[in-house]
Amino acid sequence: MTNAAEAIPNRGYHAHIYYDPQKTRASAEHVCAVIGEKFQVEFGGFRDEPIGPHPVSNVQVIFKPDQFQPVVEWLMFHREGLDVLVHPLSDDSVDDHSIYAMWLGTPVPLKLHTLRRNYRPELLPSA
Repeated sequence: MTNAAEAIPNRGYHAHIYYDPQKTRASAEHVCAVIGEKFQVEFGGFRDEPIGPHPVSNVQVIFKPDQFQPVVEWLMFHREGLDVLVHPLSDDSVDDHSIYAMWLGTPVPLKLHTLRRNYRPELLPSA
């Protein structure tokens, strides 16, 4: 018998760090600067306007499965009060943002109806 983690492919993770462009963007920039120095991650860019399922401004951090423990553990302690969505990158974007997602801080209601089921290549970790 295989367990769920073996049956579902996972190509990596996204951490969406939510911020207010006027009040907390500097905190998000600082968190990202430190993450970029400490860990092997990529950034999807700062989005000062809501985009896709995210009703709040956010910056996307993209990382591989072997970086989950150090990145998420660091975010638990150093997110500077910002809310963070962490989700895997399986074959189903909707499920990743909902049933497989975890939150640090207060969950933000997502607009799941805007998601495609599959990911565009640029949203996956580089090889």
